[in-house]
Amino acid sequence: MTDTTKNAEPKPDALRRHVRGRAITPGGNGYDGSTTGFQLLEPHRPTVVVEAAEESDVRTAVEFAAHSGTRLAVQATGHGRGAALCGGVLLDTHRISGVRVDPKARTAWVEAGADWQRVIEAAAPHGLAPLSGSFPGVGAVSYTLGGGVGLLARRHGFAADHVRRLDLVTPDGIHRRVSAHEEPELFWGVRGGGGNFGVVTGMEIALLPVRRIYGGGLFFDLARVPEVLRAWRDWTDTVPEEMTSAATMLPYPDVPGVPEVLRGRHVAQLRFSYLGSAEDGERLVEPLRGLGAPLRDTLRELPYSESGTVFDEPDQPHGYRGGNLLIDGADDRELSDLVELAGPSAPVMCVTGIRHLGGALARQPEVPNAVGHRVAGFSLGVLSPVEPGAGEDKARKRHDEVLALFEGRAHGHSLNFSYGPLEPERVRTAFAPAAYRRLAELKAYYDPDGMLHTNHPIPPLGNGR
Repeated sequence: MTDTTKNAEPKPDALRRHVRGRAITPGGNGYDGSTTGFQLLEPHRPTVVVEAAEESDVRTAVEFAAHSGTRLAVQATGHGRGAALCGGVLLDTHRISGVRVDPKARTAWVEAGADWQRVIEAAAPHGLAPLSGSFPGVGAVSYTLGGGVGLLARRHGFAADHVRRLDLVTPDGIHRRVSAHEEPELFWGVRGGGGNFGVVTGMEIALLPVRRIYGGGLFFDLARVPEVLRAWRDWTDTVPEEMTSAATMLPYPDVPGVPEVLRGRHVAQLRFSYLGSAEDGERLVEPLRGLGAPLRDTLRELPYSESGTVFDEPDQPHGYRGGNLLIDGADDRELSDLVELAGPSAPVMCVTGIRHLGGALARQPEVPNAVGHRVAGFSLGVLSPVEPGAGEDKARKRHDEVLALFEGRAHGHSLNFSYGPLEPERVRTAFAPAAYRRLAELKAYYDPDGMLHTNHPIPPLGNGR
């Protein structure tokens, strides 16, 4: 592209002549939808959006940004968007969303903009399932690049552990095939290091022979059953790797529209996904049922295609902020303080979740990757719905107070459960020092000028090339 100017804002008219998709400028049809996505807070505000229609548009957008001397961000669903891009090029990949399943090899080829629901639906007729997350509407590629802790995690590990190969375009405009045998150092870093090194156009992942799970939730009123978190914590020491579970605390407002049984209560939701028979699942969960009559009991055997009902998370776009820690555990006092700090008296609504880790998550895959802190026993996250332009400072302050309860037990942060801008120092805590240095060296080699605007920024180390 010879009609762009180095170190200047991109000229959209030049870009329009080179893409099959659309190049959208502010005020244009589709600009607001592409720049916002699922997360309504702080949308991107680029000079131009490239709504890619095919893989070649990705390379064109990367080359255009490089030749213009401007930054480029990528967005598919927009669930985990951090700091907004102002100016530059936003690459919207949601239209590149194909999924091809090879049932004999038990693999799927997943294009850049596909969400997990598409992968689940493509795999289910063959009796197969991906290592998808608790919400099927999340983009599969971005989820996987950040690690990916899903419903089958304790038995099968991180989603990143099951990537066979990736195709990506690096900031120099080169389309690279990356695997354990082709550019192995880049293969290590992309799986767990996020989108710092290039734009993924597709990935091949292993699928698992899973048709059904035993899953759902038990809902308890924390005022009536205050010991529920302690009981669940103790229970996690007794379960096999086939059981993946989480505890979520949520104060429900006393307003119309909230189910009457939950209205005005601070509720602990215990969520379960078990790879085994319904009979064995019932037996494993029985000690927790014995805590008292739950407000709700949604446990059942279900097809994996309905796995999104286990956590039953909101599916409508909204604004939110959140943070997390990877921790060893929690004692009784810490759990009590957590319930108090994040309860109905908090200045903002806090949805607090603890996910049980361990099992296969603690083991390196056959081909090691950059996912950090595998020894953590739990992940702790706190999230608040926030209206655009209001409440962010209150939410951040309370989140910091909640997470501070567990700083003495913390290994670091998890990239995928960070909802908001992340400074590099916080990203650094997601990895061991040697791994972080290795990632920074990769960044220096593939993106020495920091062209890529990412949710989890890793600054380049040294002089790059």
